[in-house]
Amino acid sequence: MSQPTTEPTTEPTTEPTTEPPTEDRSVSATRVAVASAIGTTIEWYDFFIYGTAAALVFGRQFFSAADPVVGTLAAFATFAVGFIARPIGGVVMGHFGDKIGRKSMLVLSLMLMGGATFCIGLLPTYAQIGVWAPTLLVALRFVQGIGLGGEWGGAVLMTVEHAPEQKRGLFGSFVALGIPAGVILSNLIFLVISTSSSNKTFASWGWRIPFLLSAILVIVGLIIRLKIAESPVFAQAQRAHTERKLPVLDVLRDHGGRVALAAGSYLTTSALGYVVIVYFVSYSTSVLHLPRNLVLALLLPATALQAASVIVFARWSDRLGRRRVLIWGSVAMLIWSAVFFALVDTKNIWLVAIALLVMMPLHGMYLGPQPAMFSELFPTTVRYSGASLAIQIGTVLGGGVVPFVATALYRSYRSSVPITIYLVVLCVISLVCVIAIRETFHENLAKETAGRRATRASGPATATR
Repeated sequence: MSQPTTEPTTEPTTEPTTEPPTEDRSVSATRVAVASAIGTTIEWYDFFIYGTAAALVFGRQFFSAADPVVGTLAAFATFAVGFIARPIGGVVMGHFGDKIGRKSMLVLSLMLMGGATFCIGLLPTYAQIGVWAPTLLVALRFVQGIGLGGEWGGAVLMTVEHAPEQKRGLFGSFVALGIPAGVILSNLIFLVISTSSSNKTFASWGWRIPFLLSAILVIVGLIIRLKIAESPVFAQAQRAHTERKLPVLDVLRDHGGRVALAAGSYLTTSALGYVVIVYFVSYSTSVLHLPRNLVLALLLPATALQAASVIVFARWSDRLGRRRVLIWGSVAMLIWSAVFFALVDTKNIWLVAIALLVMMPLHGMYLGPQPAMFSELFPTTVRYSGASLAIQIGTVLGGGVVPFVATALYRSYRSSVPITIYLVVLCVISLVCVIAIRETFHENLAKETAGRRATRASGPATATR
């Protein structure tokens, strides 16, 4: 007789908390997806303008080496520092994101990233302050990496956990859109500044403008992010008191295999992304002597095609399954990575354009379904930590060292063939990992929260239900 009395009391308590996200589910999910996409675009813009500047000017501005190749190597080494910091950001923000919420970590990551980027635009050069110039550059790059390390997991989970169950791939792809959007924005701004100023002006101070502009973008991003609601799935986990004391350790202990497979599956995507976006700019201008403005211009339509493929293949993954689409994408990238540099080395502008216009959409085949799949692999209470660790480990091992390794390989062999072999090996590893990952698109995120984790946290209570 007491049970009928308890049930009415439980429901009124739960409903006010869940009401904001459910008042209009599709409108709320769309709002969150757009907010995540805008915020992620800003963060990737910040990250990529560093990569473009490292390829074009940092070697001369912040390092004293007489040999320009050595200067470029040093600049790409600082680029890699951001990747070393990213797992730290993923671990720290993943920990607090799984304990106190996704939204607060998103705000923090944007402030860290934007603040560091703006300060890079103000840095004195090596000629002005000597060794302090590269030291400060490395320190700010490290802060950038921490911010971006926590950004991806939070943005993805906010979007996927708000999304309708049958559209998690589509909504999650809004976050993946931040990558091509950030590339287009950064290259567009560099292109405008580069074409409207002389080489001397650009090398002297013109390169600073994209970094300083990030302050405006960050303010816009903060206003948007402060207005969105916390993830309903995470709110449900909090009400069930299923939070973990050390989510990172728990996810490694309980789901270490999933973290490793997800990280391995991302090696190729990360490597090819940074080869095309960062190393290709340096290689095509300094080794092949193609015009800088032409190279930056070619990247724009290729990246626009990538953005379209992100949406298309994410939607397909909602119908056909994440794993199947990811396998297609991994096989396609394996084939094209074997011919990419062979086409670029011809210096024929049409073949270079084909190399880019095919590679970038193939890249989008993986990027589209990936946010939803990484989210679905882990339970709510360790999801931020698990997804962040997987993406950051894959990024460090795949993308972080690629511009440096590619530059070093070319310096040693004076050929792009060793770079191609390196990329093909990474593609094979990723394909094996994708094949080994279980299908996830039927996972019910809310059910998993209420079921498996609640059971673990409150065994006796569940028995009475």
